[in-house]
Amino acid sequence: MSVLFHSRTLLPGAILTLLFTAAALISLVWVPYDTTVLDIANRMKPPSWLQPFGTDQFGRDILSMIMVGARTSIAVALVAVGIGMAVGVPLGLAAAARKGGLMDEIIMRANDLVFAFPSLLIAVMITAVFGASALNAIIAIGIFNIPVFARLTRGAALSLWNREYILAARVAGKGSARISLEHILPNVANLLIVQGTIQFSLGILAEAGLSYVGLGAQPPTASWGRMLADSQTMISLAPHLALFPGLAILLTVLGLNLLGDGLRDSLDPKLRRART
Repeated sequence: MSVLFHSRTLLPGAILTLLFTAAALISLVWVPYDTTVLDIANRMKPPSWLQPFGTDQFGRDILSMIMVGARTSIAVALVAVGIGMAVGVPLGLAAAARKGGLMDEIIMRANDLVFAFPSLLIAVMITAVFGASALNAIIAIGIFNIPVFARLTRGAALSLWNREYILAARVAGKGSARISLEHILPNVANLLIVQGTIQFSLGILAEAGLSYVGLGAQPPTASWGRMLADSQTMISLAPHLALFPGLAILLTVLGLNLLGDGLRDSLDPKLRRART
């Protein structure tokens, strides 16, 4: 637990992240009100004791919608980051092991090609073919994450290939793939964990943005981005419709960024030595 005190941002970031993760997990088994039931008679009610966040334009409880929306955002971002790491990290390791070779050139030029298309544009292309859905949002965000992790892994791995213990492993007869798995990957894992939290926060923003323009999760699935889109014409009448989903996105992304900064400060040996 002493690692929590190595950084001022780790603990508050972890608390915010755990708060919204807990809300998402709880929503799997319980929410205050059913988000699929419309109650037009109670539409756009202001916050009250029974409904602390009020109701939306269809009479649905906003707190319940945010809880279910947390589940959607976290699931989309988590799977998308998982895709980026599962594909990008091996590609980065392979490129570093073949620095200057044909494989390195092919991988890096492919990364440049993917970077030329933002996740929103990738989502538009995928949606044009397969239709709008949370699955297509996951694919779009995941594809965009692949070159991020590939470049990061390659850059970190290149700085390790000339170390003495790598040369010793080569002398011992280990191949490039085995060296990458046994020696390179464990030494870049901390960097990947920190980058993963950052990409997780960006994934939540991307999911909200895609849902806002109608390319993410579709009704009746709750989504923070679509809640903002639905409320934009009613802000003057019921500002709480946009306030609470916006705060949910803000606090979740803030928590993940603080968590990432805290993990970097705690896991980086250079920063630990500087503090001592």
